[in-house]
Amino acid sequence: MAKTILHMLTPLAHMSPFDVNMAADAGFDVLATHTNVKLEEVEALTQDAMFSRSPRDAVRTGLFIAGKDAFLALDMLDKAKAALLKPFEISLFADPAGSFTTAAAMLAVVEKTSAAIFGGKLSGARIAIFGATGVVGTAAGVIGALEGAHVTFVGHNGVERVRRTAAEAKRRFGVEIVPADGATPEARAALLAGTDIALCAARAGVQVLDAAAIAGAKTLRVAADVNAVPPLGVEGIALHANGEPLGPNGAVGIGALAIGNVKYRTESGLFKQMTEAPKALKLDFRQAFELARTLA
Repeated sequence: MAKTILHMLTPLAHMSPFDVNMAADAGFDVLATHTNVKLEEVEALTQDAMFSRSPRDAVRTGLFIAGKDAFLALDMLDKAKAALLKPFEISLFADPAGSFTTAAAMLAVVEKTSAAIFGGKLSGARIAIFGATGVVGTAAGVIGALEGAHVTFVGHNGVERVRRTAAEAKRRFGVEIVPADGATPEARAALLAGTDIALCAARAGVQVLDAAAIAGAKTLRVAADVNAVPPLGVEGIALHANGEPLGPNGAVGIGALAIGNVKYRTESGLFKQMTEAPKALKLDFRQAFELARTLA
């Protein structure tokens, strides 16, 4: 049987060791990393990988798109899709900075916890995302909006950046996401007053929501934090928290390692799907969320 080969593309100077290790442990026989890849180079790289094998063995070839820009990764994925030609199609998977699988895991764990304790799914929930212009926050917002939630992108330094990100999400996916300013504690407290679910995807080592903000959030049901570097993004959420009480109003917290456990299995599971599927796959945050829901 032909070997399973994964070509790993990134626009950055280095391929993520995390992703390389994950792909190797998932069972790929050969890993080839391609760095400093430009958008206009993706088509040729995809076709080089595709046409070098017979149609029978093409399905055992995969292309992984990394980086740290969610929208660029999606553009690269679109370029790769457009380059495919039957019957030589290969599998494609975009997960820049692990953000798509992390966002999928966060939403899946939040959905399960919220349903178990409070009832209901994501549809109709009011979700505020802190760190919304980062790769995880952007993906989480789009997933939530596609599931019917009312999503707000909260900016830490004004509203302009989150407004642009929300507009781009609408252009690509047709979702309505509200931009809001969360630059001050008072602004964040006001946003939490009308929030059911708070997702913290801010950069590592930055505390976004303190205990006072949580105490004042009367409607808050679930807060989740993907930051594992002290100080944590949400005060009072332990790293392993998975539905533990948070604050005085009945909310619960989900910590970074509880999310990370599902994220790890989601990324690994998608890589394994690529090695085992009888036909070529196209994977992004949507397929990641489908799998994460079964793992949460």
